[in-house]
Amino acid sequence: MFDPFGDFATVGYLRNFDQEKDLEIVKIAEHELFRAQLPAALDFLATRKRIEYSDFLEVHRILFEGLYPWAGKDRAEVLPTSAIKKGELYFSHPRDSKLAVMEGLSIAQDKKQMDKRPGFIMGMFAYGHPFLDGNGRTMLLVHAELCFRANMSVNWMRTNKQPYLDALTKEIQAPNDGHLDAYLKPFIESQIPRESWLQFVSDLPGLDGIDVQSDDSAGYSDPAIAKGYQEFERRRGYRFENNNSH
Repeated sequence: MFDPFGDFATVGYLRNFDQEKDLEIVKIAEHELFRAQLPAALDFLATRKRIEYSDFLEVHRILFEGLYPWAGKDRAEVLPTSAIKKGELYFSHPRDSKLAVMEGLSIAQDKKQMDKRPGFIMGMFAYGHPFLDGNGRTMLLVHAELCFRANMSVNWMRTNKQPYLDALTKEIQAPNDGHLDAYLKPFIESQIPRESWLQFVSDLPGLDGIDVQSDDSAGYSDPAIAKGYQEFERRRGYRFENNNSH
């Protein structure tokens, strides 16, 4: 059970407002809330002249503020000293979540880059993993808006969940190798009109998250966790363009 706050027994999964402990019930509620708030999130993105990190956070808040008190707040604010990992896969240090998402946003908003590097951009969002839950849905909507602005789309209905997740894992592990770009290339199509997004996104398989492997959390004060993160970063071998000190 993913319990980064260490208080699941008293306040439920990720301190949700209902203090619900049954993960299946929480995930169903999360998905229904996502569907209900999807139009508002899409309308918000359409109003932004340029999508910034603050807008990324706002999309999450719009989608999930009815369930989680920390909706729209990133890990640097909510859980700044803990590592989030999935098996041997580490997500960014909380202080780097913003840098990773900003890297993706910066590249995506160069229209000459978006159709060539959609997987790299999605991989940066995924590695940043700014939220304790709801990352996949949030980055999907932002990515779809960025694709629209570049006069293209990814036909996610034609993708297959497990090969996509495998490619995404490899992308996070080795962002210089183009794994997710190669996977997504056959699914790049012409622009999907905004008015079609609502049904398109709602119908995507796997968004309920019930069968997704749970994240793990541990403090960076644990020497084994700190060492594991440092080794993962070294193997990953990526230097953020917008932070020369990293």
